[in-house]
Parts: sequence; structure tokens; C-alpha cells
Amino acid sequence: MNFFAKFFHSFNPSEPGFMFMWILLVVGVFCIAIVLERFFYLMSRSGFKAELFIKEILANVKKDDIPAAQRMCTKAGRMALASVVKAGLDEANHGADRIRNAIEEATLKVVPQLEKRTNYLATVGNVATLLGLMGTIYGLILSFAAVGKPGIDAAEKSTLLASGIAAAMNTTFTGLMVAIPAIILYALFRAKTQKLIDEIDEHSLRLVNALVEKSYRTHKYHISASQLKEGVGVHVTHNNIKIFTDNKLIKEINT
Repeated sequence: MNFFAKFFHSFNPSEPGFMFMWILLVVGVFCIAIVLERFFYLMSRSGFKAELFIKEILANVKKDDIPAAQRMCTKAGRMALASVVKAGLDEANHGADRIRNAIEEATLKVVPQLEKRTNYLATVGNVATLLGLMGTIYGLILSFAAVGKPGIDAAEKSTLLASGIAAAMNTTFTGLMVAIPAIILYALFRAKTQKLIDEIDEHSLRLVNALVEKSYRTHKYHISASQLKEGVGVHVTHNNIKIFTDNKLIKEINT
């Protein structure tokens, strides 16, 4: 039999160490499922040209066209940056604190989803390696037991020794075949995730600065002379101004 035929034959229940081969196969299938899920999820959340996207958002903010910026975020779909940016835009007219809080809250929702399940790949890499090592030890135990077994001829000992060593090598090979791609893909997904998080941190800060600057701009408000009577009162908070006349609210300004 060639290599692959012998390798697949090691899954046969009649072969020593077959249980380790099947366990490693299950681990490998689990690894593939995680890889596919993370790949499609991160691709859907990354979007394209984040720098161009945020520049267009900031241009709309500068023109005081918040609805256009919100429509851009909606059009971006599942893009992680867009969901964080939209949270800030939704609070654009409610002061600096609410803008910052909205963006921080959205970021805290998005980031765990980006990092979710990626660490399983590192765990799979370690577990597959250890399972392969366990299968190796099991095969060596069989080999040494065959060598020391009394009452059998040299040909049978040779067969049992070769069978034990084959079990050891097959489980080692399978464990490494699962572990090496899992660890490499873990590193790649971690790098991709970190890039997305860095983009969110950088561009959301730029948006906060732009919205806060906008909220503190000087605006002119006109109150007709007919609204003004003898008693005029002004109530000022950090992001709100209320003007009263004769205890009646005639103007409310959100800064």
C-alpha cells in the first residue's frame, strides 16, 4: 500500500491507535468549522476602504449633513466601523458626553464579536499536538511490549513492533497536520481582528472630535420682540440652554 492508503487504513478499528486518529479527525473538523465561520464573519465586518469611508463621513459632518452620514452607515451593512460610527452620529445633537458614551457602548458590543471564537484555534493547535503525542506514547508502549513479550517468534515480534511504531507515527503526523494550520490561521485571524479594532479606535476618535467641535460651534438664534416681556430668565447646562419669559419656556437650544 502507498502512504495515503496506509494512512487512511490507520482509521480502521482493527489498527492500534485508531481511537486517537478518530479523535484527531473530530478536532480537525471542529477546526475547519471555526476557520470558515471566522473567515466569513471577519470579511463581512471588515468592509472595504475604511479610510475613504470615514473621510466621506467627516465631510458630511463638516457640512452639517448628519442624515447623509447616517445613510452611508446604513448602506455599509454589517461593517464593524459603520455600526460604531452610526451610534455616534445618532447622538450628534445631544452633546459631547452622549456622543462619547454611545461610541464606547457600540465599541464594547462590536469588539467581543470580532474576537469571538478565534482563541479556539490556538486551543485546537495545542490539543491536537498533545493528542498526537499521546498517540505516539501509546504506539511506543505497544512496540516495547511486543519486544519484551515472551513466547513469540522473531517474525511476529517484528510485525507487532512495526504496528506499534506505525500507530505512533500516524498519530504524530495527524496531530501536527491539524495543529500547524490551526496555529497559523489563529495568528492570521488575530492580526485581522486587531487591524479592525485599531481602525475602530482611530476613526471613532476622529468622528468624536469632529462631532464635539460641531456641537461647540457658535450659532445665532433669533427671538422675536413679541416673545420678550419684562422678565427674562436663562437656564444653562453643559449642553443645553433654556430661555424663559414670565416662567414660560420660549426657546431651548441644544449645544
